[in-house]
Amino acid sequence: MVSRPLIFSILVTILVGIFVNKISLGYFSAEEGDKALGRLSLYRSSVVDEVERYAHLTHILARDPYVMSAAAGGDTTALNQRLQGFSDRAGLDAIYLMDQSGVTIAASNHATASSFVGQTYAFRPYFKDAIAGGQGRFYAIGATTGLPGYFIADGVRGPEQSMLGVIAIKKSFDALEESWRNAGEQVVLANADGVVLLASLSEWRYRTLSPLTESKRHEITEARQFPGEPMEPLDWHPRAGSRATIAGDERLHLIADDLPNDWQLHYFAADDRAITQSWLATAGVVLVAGSLLIVFQVQRARRISRRLQRSQREEAQLRETNAMLAVEIGERKTAEQRLRRAQDELERASRLAALGQLSASVTHELGQPIAAMRNHLAAAELRGAPEPLSANIGGLVDRMEGITRQLKFFANPHAEAFEVFDLRSAMTAALELLTPNIEETGTEVVYSPPSKAILVRGSRLRIEQVMTNVLRNAVDAVEESETPMVWVELGGSEDAAWFEVRDNGHGLGPQGLQELQEPFVTTRESGRGMGLGLSISAGIIKDHKGKMTAQNGKDGGAVFRVTIPVAPDAEDKSDE
Repeated sequence: MVSRPLIFSILVTILVGIFVNKISLGYFSAEEGDKALGRLSLYRSSVVDEVERYAHLTHILARDPYVMSAAAGGDTTALNQRLQGFSDRAGLDAIYLMDQSGVTIAASNHATASSFVGQTYAFRPYFKDAIAGGQGRFYAIGATTGLPGYFIADGVRGPEQSMLGVIAIKKSFDALEESWRNAGEQVVLANADGVVLLASLSEWRYRTLSPLTESKRHEITEARQFPGEPMEPLDWHPRAGSRATIAGDERLHLIADDLPNDWQLHYFAADDRAITQSWLATAGVVLVAGSLLIVFQVQRARRISRRLQRSQREEAQLRETNAMLAVEIGERKTAEQRLRRAQDELERASRLAALGQLSASVTHELGQPIAAMRNHLAAAELRGAPEPLSANIGGLVDRMEGITRQLKFFANPHAEAFEVFDLRSAMTAALELLTPNIEETGTEVVYSPPSKAILVRGSRLRIEQVMTNVLRNAVDAVEESETPMVWVELGGSEDAAWFEVRDNGHGLGPQGLQELQEPFVTTRESGRGMGLGLSISAGIIKDHKGKMTAQNGKDGGAVFRVTIPVAPDAEDKSDE
């Protein structure tokens, strides 16, 4: 059993570990948060630099004499060469001039297969803003090249400030996006509509931070901003406490929303390092506390060991004493059980002995009067006595003889010599003997003897007596039934033969077979029997090394089953 001091020490160590983990996690998380803010500030500066670097270039180009001359309808050959030089030196994707209708009349990429010359961009928002007098800014996928870029445009005015056309530049942010990717960071740049323009993972590009409305989708489609992109929602979920789940991983989430064009920069930083550092700090504290606990427990274990050795010697002596006591208790319980069984057997033997003496006396005293009554009855019948009177007196004499026969069995239970006989013939004889009772009660007996002989070794008359007693009990039990039925079955196996009698009468009631086998115990009403039948039958079956069982049937009534060992040569004789 774990001692209380040890439990207390473990609990204190656990609580200290939890406290240290919480404090250290907060500290290291704050440290990681500061680092993340620094990284976010750096990425924000790079985005602002890329956006604002060429913000004044279109304003300057709009006042270039070559641009103004071409916009007014002059020759564009020299301007094409001039714009190409500017674009190459500035590292721009393209510089191009559009007339008042949005048709490109000069471009730095005039000599390439994807030249802007002749293309119409009047549908672009940056053209509409510039032709209206402002500066147009727009991020979109190129309608001609299919490559994304940032467009800046300004109007080209004539001498009298009349609008002659629009000069525009296109700048790619691929280098910026590549730097995020190479740094292993998770960075997302989204426009005011929540559409991802740049991302450290290419599969996040053109996803949406929140679902778009139908009107916004229509507006984006009209501007041909992201042609062919489904703009499905990004797999991310903002959490409380500046955290978010993106692509199934929980990260520290920081936002910079003070960018040009109402853009937002989202930075997702992993704080695994903070968790690792907090666990290392916790492990260190727990290790120190555990070491102190181990030292304390070692010293305590030594003290306990000395006490335990003394108690073990005392315990060994106690176990030896308990073992001797357990043996004595077991012997006494066995003796008590044997004594109870002997008392039960002695009590039963005493009852049977008294019953035997009583039976001998009653049989002797009643034998001669009954014989004399039967002789007088025969003489009365010869003299022509009335038939009903003879029948009534004859029935009484028969009942008295049946009682004396049962009592005679108890007075002289010695059986005659055993023989081999067919159990089927014994059952047939028992049924014939009870034919008057069966006909009187109107009982239907269902009996189909097996075709094969069932040979047993024993006293045929005594087995017939058992069958007669069981059958008579069944017939008496169904007297009050509307449709009295008795079923009789015989069978056998290699080791034993059996017969079963089932009825639809009142059943055994609360008494079991053991009680019904006691002498003078009966379920019949007074005057219908002495209660010796089952007791006699049980004795006969016991002499034949057999077994009798009784139980209530599933559908009512009672079921009696008697099993008797088969004759040793029963198999050979049954085949003859």
